[in-house]
Amino acid sequence: MTTPPAVVTPQAAAPHPAEDGALPRRRPPAWLWIPAAVALIPAVVPFAFLAARVVGAGSRAIDIAISVETLRLVFNTTALAVAVMTLAAAIGVGAAWLTESTDLPMRRLFRVTVALPLVIPSYVLALTLLAATGPSGVLSEALGTTIPTPRGFLGALLALTLSTYPFVYLTAAAALRRMDPAHEEAARGLGAGPGRAFRTIVLPQLRPSVAAGLLLVALYTLSDFGAVSLMRFDSFTRVIYAQYAGRLDRTPAAVLAVVLVLIALLVVWAERATRGRAAYHGRPVSRPAREGAISPAGKAGGVVALGLLGVIALGIPLASLISWWGRPGRGAVGFPWDAVAGSITAATLAAVIAAALALPTAVLVTRHPSPASSWVERSSYAVFALPHITVGLGMVFFASRYLGSLYQSLTILVLVYASIFFAQALGPARAALLQVSPSIEEAARSLGSGPMRVMTRITGPLVRRGLLAGAVMVFLTTMKELPATLLLRPTGFSTLAVDIWSAADAVRYSRAAGPALLLIAVSAIPMYLLSVRRS
Repeated sequence: MTTPPAVVTPQAAAPHPAEDGALPRRRPPAWLWIPAAVALIPAVVPFAFLAARVVGAGSRAIDIAISVETLRLVFNTTALAVAVMTLAAAIGVGAAWLTESTDLPMRRLFRVTVALPLVIPSYVLALTLLAATGPSGVLSEALGTTIPTPRGFLGALLALTLSTYPFVYLTAAAALRRMDPAHEEAARGLGAGPGRAFRTIVLPQLRPSVAAGLLLVALYTLSDFGAVSLMRFDSFTRVIYAQYAGRLDRTPAAVLAVVLVLIALLVVWAERATRGRAAYHGRPVSRPAREGAISPAGKAGGVVALGLLGVIALGIPLASLISWWGRPGRGAVGFPWDAVAGSITAATLAAVIAAALALPTAVLVTRHPSPASSWVERSSYAVFALPHITVGLGMVFFASRYLGSLYQSLTILVLVYASIFFAQALGPARAALLQVSPSIEEAARSLGSGPMRVMTRITGPLVRRGLLAGAVMVFLTTMKELPATLLLRPTGFSTLAVDIWSAADAVRYSRAAGPALLLIAVSAIPMYLLSVRRS
């Protein structure tokens, strides 16, 4: 990384007299709006085209939207989301309390094993559940009896719970580390036991963090395609893809996609409406919380519970994949290096584009706050909340009609990736920019540097860690993306996610095991980099 240029002298970079927030408010340069538009258009315009197509269908669209089949999908999808959220909340909060607030043995090890399933996509976990059970499953052979194969609602519930509980665990654990220990200690000093202090003092303070984690769980469940497809459970995404792939008339798929987006937006609205106005901030925490002592029986129960969680969420999936990949005479194949190259190429391009567009957009929303710039930021998060299959479907309709040769090209696929995951790059960039004093940029401007030079030579180097963190997150999520890839990938282009889903859908577990192991290994690298950065 290049160092900032000599255009800012120490004297010039000294705190500005008006650093208290009274810096002159400048109108943003017109070109600063272009990167934000480039980032959002690949997702917003196709979806608007999709919505217009549904509106154009008139009464037929209404008939489809209120049909018995659609209402059944609403019930199925909602029931699955509520069940997954309930289990993820119980597992995530319980694990966070055990690893952050008690004197449980081996807490450092459990912090890693509890969070690691985040790198395993839901469709890989579904694959491992199918491959570990049944007459030929690893678990059945190890136990000497046939374990029934979970399918339908139960199978989807298990796979999605194991995939999403780390969202709740990570947000709750971070909140516990930031929490002022004085309140809980005061309650314990007044005679409250560990359980009562947790219910009455700790849990209410965890509410915002747990709600944020549950919002991610709900959106993930609504947009999941791979796990519900492999488990043969009829949720919106599975039926939308079946309607798109199996019919010449694609109006039903478009209507169902719009209904799914409305449900996702309703979930986001409900989370914001239930936040309340309570204040959760307090004085700065100057000392770590004292570890709550739990009884020997409690320690034994906690170790068994977290150990069992690690075995189910991490041990059995890895053992199952390795077993199936190494089985002779079952059609096992080597690693699909062309899919590896496709995944890494697409994910790297998407991460670079998203990070490059995030820097000017972060400058726009942070240094030039206005109602319009606020809408830019909100729109990026709204796009992130859209189910990927709806964005992909909208782009299929739009590109096939207006983009000619770009339809089903790598360019379109990468731009859609960057647009869908743009919020992941913008969030860390904005957070990093908020920690940079505007007086430094003002000093550079006072010495004659233009806005572009200031952004590229001053602001960019100062927020490089935030940009890198955002790029890593975009890379990680792009590697695992499945539904938009299935709809938009060029002919002959494959990724690890597509290879896994195709082989698993055809019940060829040995062929799916190699790509799944590779995907986990490649995804673990950015996860490790993020962990190192945080530590």
